[in-house]
Amino acid sequence: MSALTIDVDAVRKHFPALQRAAVGGEPAVFLDGPGGTQVPSSVIRAISDYLSGSNANIEGEFATSASTDELIAQARSYGATFVGGSSDGISFGPNMTTLNFNLIRALGRTLKPGDEIITTVLDHDANVAPWLLMAADRGLVVRQVGVTEDLNLDLEDLKAKLNDRTKVVAFCLASNAVGTLTPAVEVSRLAHEVGALVWADAVAYAPHRRIDVEALGCDVLLCSPYKFFGPHLGMSWLKTDLAETLPAERVRPAGSKPPGHRFETGTQLHENIAGFAAAVDYLASLGEGDNLRSRLDSAYGAIERRETELAQQLISALSDVPNVRVTGVPGAEPSQRVGTFGLIVQGESPALLSRALGAKGIYTWNGNFYAQGIVEHLGLDLEEGLLRLGLMHYNTGAEIHRCVEELRLHLAAA
Repeated sequence: MSALTIDVDAVRKHFPALQRAAVGGEPAVFLDGPGGTQVPSSVIRAISDYLSGSNANIEGEFATSASTDELIAQARSYGATFVGGSSDGISFGPNMTTLNFNLIRALGRTLKPGDEIITTVLDHDANVAPWLLMAADRGLVVRQVGVTEDLNLDLEDLKAKLNDRTKVVAFCLASNAVGTLTPAVEVSRLAHEVGALVWADAVAYAPHRRIDVEALGCDVLLCSPYKFFGPHLGMSWLKTDLAETLPAERVRPAGSKPPGHRFETGTQLHENIAGFAAAVDYLASLGEGDNLRSRLDSAYGAIERRETELAQQLISALSDVPNVRVTGVPGAEPSQRVGTFGLIVQGESPALLSRALGAKGIYTWNGNFYAQGIVEHLGLDLEEGLLRLGLMHYNTGAEIHRCVEELRLHLAAA
């Protein structure tokens, strides 16, 4: 049986933003996905339907409140299937960063001076700065793992820094700046050998690869639905024993069931939680199978194949553009990178390049993307950073061609 493929023309019809007219009436080209993906109509409807039909707070003795309770329970179940773990450990919040600060503060109350945390050069600062702040408060030590020449995580450096005082290894599954996929299974194995927790940031991974916390060996995982075709929202998963026992900061009357609810402060973004569930349904609709999990497995296989093909096209097209360097893993090897590309263009400002492309209806990002460690490692000005192109399964070869040609024309005229 042939591998499932994505019908990109059919997919694009689900996304109203992809029909947006830009310069000269041509559709806008959205290569800004690593900063936040576009949203299908089904997600927009789910948010609107919740607000118009069942908007209420939780645990009330009336119909719309009961509907909200059912929605959140379903979303926890969807979240568990999405990450491959138990629904007991699912928490929702305004964003990944806020959730991570809350979780790290909770863990910090169990640590003692001299305990060590490991972070990496590849990470978004949301999984670095909270550890540094907690370390300063509690007398902890934070060590940072470097990268190889190709911007892969340096496992030898990790091994050298692990010891019996290491309590957490915090790392990303994929770099949001240069697309590197980290060897998560090996990192988890090494961390667990010294009794450390594995604290994974899956924000830049979730739109591209199937999450399976059991297979990856995670103890804590965080992601952002707005990076995988949903609304602005954060979601975390903890192993059940952690969800039940970490000393959460919460108001006294708040309940503690399910355990993940202990880390949800205040009233949640119910309409966005409805949108999250719809985003998972959208992803599952790209696959085949008898249940949600199998459809997601199938869909992500098709997404990986589609994005690898697009990445190969982009790398090939950029190869003969003068003075353009694609940072990180060479080639489009799907086991080593996702379709996020950080470009260094000799003698050109990333901000000015992104602005010039934007004027032609091609949307890209520039800057450091809160990935301070890797930008500094590359020797770049932290404010200037990189020009970033991001590929999602809804992008096309024609969009890649248009972007590269506009970049070529701009550089030739400079």
